[in-house]
Amino acid sequence: MSATYTNTITQRRKTTTQRSKLRQQQQQQQQWSGSDASGEPNERLHFRSRSTSSTAAFNSPSPLCCNGGMSLLNCCLDVNCHLNAPLRGSVSRHTTPAATPTPTQTPTPKQASPSPTSDRSNSCSPSRSCSLSRSRSPARDQRQKQKLKLKNSAAAAARAAVAEDAKTPELTPPFTVSLRIDLFSWALFLLAFGTRFYKLATPRNIVFDELHYGKYIAHYMRNIFFFDQHPPLGKQLIAGLVSLAGYDGNYTFSQIGDPYSPEVPIFWFRFLPALCGSLLAPVVYKLLLEAKLSRWASALGGLLVILDNSLLTQSRFVLMESMLLLGATLGIAFLLRFQRSRLGSFQWVATGVAAAVFLAAAGVVKYIGFLSLALALYMLCRHLWQLLYDASLTNRQLWIHAVSRILIFVGIPLILYLGVFYIHFRTLHKAGPHDSIMTSAFQASLDGGLASITKGQPLKVAHGSQITLRHTHGRTCWLHSHAAVYPVRYKDKRGSSHQQQVTCYSFKDVNNWWIVKRPTKEELVVGDYPDVIRHGDIIQLVHGITSRALNSHDVAAPLTPQCQEVSCYIDYDIKMAGELLWRVEILNRASEGNSWHAIKSEIQLIHESTGAALKFSGRQLPEWGFNQHEVVADRSTEHQDTVWNVEEHRYTQTQDHRERERQLLNAEMIPTKRTRLTFLQKLFELQAKMFWQAGELQAHMYSSQPHEWPLMDKGIAYWLDENSSAQIFLLGNLVIWYSATWGILIYAVLLAFYLIRRRRLCFDIPEPEWRKFLNVGNTFFVGYLIHYLPFFFMDRTLYLHHYMPAFVFKLLLLCYVVDHLDYVLRRFCTGRAVHAVRIYRLCLILWLVGVFMVFVKFLPFSYGSTKMTNGEVRRLRWKDTWDFVLTKNQALQH
Repeated sequence: MSATYTNTITQRRKTTTQRSKLRQQQQQQQQWSGSDASGEPNERLHFRSRSTSSTAAFNSPSPLCCNGGMSLLNCCLDVNCHLNAPLRGSVSRHTTPAATPTPTQTPTPKQASPSPTSDRSNSCSPSRSCSLSRSRSPARDQRQKQKLKLKNSAAAAARAAVAEDAKTPELTPPFTVSLRIDLFSWALFLLAFGTRFYKLATPRNIVFDELHYGKYIAHYMRNIFFFDQHPPLGKQLIAGLVSLAGYDGNYTFSQIGDPYSPEVPIFWFRFLPALCGSLLAPVVYKLLLEAKLSRWASALGGLLVILDNSLLTQSRFVLMESMLLLGATLGIAFLLRFQRSRLGSFQWVATGVAAAVFLAAAGVVKYIGFLSLALALYMLCRHLWQLLYDASLTNRQLWIHAVSRILIFVGIPLILYLGVFYIHFRTLHKAGPHDSIMTSAFQASLDGGLASITKGQPLKVAHGSQITLRHTHGRTCWLHSHAAVYPVRYKDKRGSSHQQQVTCYSFKDVNNWWIVKRPTKEELVVGDYPDVIRHGDIIQLVHGITSRALNSHDVAAPLTPQCQEVSCYIDYDIKMAGELLWRVEILNRASEGNSWHAIKSEIQLIHESTGAALKFSGRQLPEWGFNQHEVVADRSTEHQDTVWNVEEHRYTQTQDHRERERQLLNAEMIPTKRTRLTFLQKLFELQAKMFWQAGELQAHMYSSQPHEWPLMDKGIAYWLDENSSAQIFLLGNLVIWYSATWGILIYAVLLAFYLIRRRRLCFDIPEPEWRKFLNVGNTFFVGYLIHYLPFFFMDRTLYLHHYMPAFVFKLLLLCYVVDHLDYVLRRFCTGRAVHAVRIYRLCLILWLVGVFMVFVKFLPFSYGSTKMTNGEVRRLRWKDTWDFVLTKNQALQH
């Protein structure tokens, strides 16, 4: 009896002791789990590390999990952590700071130091290697399973508590509005507003591209169609504003430097660009805050925007760059907020839509704004790639993330782009001076458009039709011939047929008329029942003035020897028969039918003997060809330059050649009714013309190359006062531009240095700072490359202002480099070395003073209101490549 009683007491004591140990272990799990839940987010990088704080608390360093904050026995809550899986491996040398306990979770001394048993089983002494693959007894495995269950339950409770706290809203009194004012933001805006709006209406002359944009805005006022190589949103906004100011569009923008008439509200013309330039400074400040920079570094970014002379100049005149830059920076700022928002929340929807709208607006102001949208798509794809690693997200949630981003950042820009052009076409419905660039069908769709197209002329082309054949796509020109012949020999000693020249002429001319003739008929008069030409019919084209037929043969073309020569046949009685038959191929017969129609039928003329197509080669003939464009016959028919359409058309009314010639010479251009084109037809045609015409700009004395931009080797003369050397010249702040270029190089060197060190498991900066370093690089550094590198592959005339978007991203990266260097110095320069931090900050202050002095020095070139002598202009020429202008309109020479 006593033995049984003694065994029972002993067993109860053992049970009580075991429960007490389990309770202590559970408290440790809750303590460590709580500190993990309240600390930094779990890392996704699976490196292995060693805590510096564990040296003080433990006799030997214990292995840490991927977030550097827990020991192996008490792993983190990251479901992706490899230590949560039944994997075994060695530990590494990563050093991270220990998690700081909260006041309510201060560990007791007993909790801070594990028992010797746990220390021996879960850590290694420095003198020997540690292995997690030691054999374990079944009882020990059972204990480990129990500990794991306790850990999971504690982790679940911690996550539930955090989620509940997040869901609990702060109690605020009803009908209460909270207002927070960022004084930095408002101060930056007021400073920028003062510099941009100071003497905004000065000079009262046309400055640089105000010549073009002013014309376009005037056309908007009068609903006259115009052609521009850039999208119309910026011009539409300014036109709407000046229309409210009473402008009627009747001022003629003749040339740069001409004075504005008193009726032109020049202040309101320049108001919107100046306002966007004023808002750019606080928006840059907010963007840097969204990128997790310090407040002083963010304010530095806004201040540098204010103190850059090039941004000031571009914001004060009727130019599009300030609106472009504002849309791009606002869009990226909203995108950064969007990526941190919870899926489906109001903030997620609002910031996503705002980012898409502003990025699309940047692209619809100027096409280079779509480079910012490309940066946004890169950031979105990278973020989605990171979400794929998150095992807590289901496949359904990942699909929602992907599809929602496509709908927002592809759908919204597409809708905005189409909407802006729809307004453009609805507003500009009258014919104007730029009609000849468009196709015949487009011109005929305008009020008072192309003459002699629809009214008073027949629709169907028939035997005996008198037509002009227009090159449909690309350069505007008409099939043309004249009495001159090809030279007997060309400069390369090749011989020609010495036949009558056939060219493509860019102007309306009587020699553009041709007569359609069937080979079997000689009578050209069209009777009551026209013999309509259809798809596949064989015809001859007879030149209206010289009466010679269109011909081609196996003779090399003058400038394109791989193609056949096209001529009008002259019978020299040398046994060279004419090959005068051409087959009509209607390309769009699915919509226009098999009958050959004027205006809308797009045709190819295939030479019956050789199978070659009549083609505009694009090459300009020398003086013997009157500098007109070459026409050839090419056996490769799959090319847009082989497409033609009938523009002017009438039936032949007389058989007499002289009478026909008199009618052709006396033909008048009469207004016509509009034809109907759908919105998409107009849009596709205009887009093709815009992209094709972009490469047609001629070189300019102030044009520059992309490699000259980072160091500002060349500026642009915008305006010169006729009575003095006062002028407006586009130059940036030399200190800012050179410093920003150095910032790009420093960031690239630091990136390479950190990557090499981390490859060797040497972690110089903590994980939060490393993540910020990478995120800034993926936003600002990649943004700079996306906005800069494409210009090396553009075959068009370029100017310094094309560098503005890339410069802004370079400036943003400079602010981060300055902030990061300050952080590195504060981290590693301790003790006596703390003076390095003070010296660094003193150098920053001196650098800012230099920025301000250079800004003030070159202000006369931004405002143009200060009269300067030639000597003063020369003294401001700090680089030999800057071509300032003197009062005699001569470039400054050495």
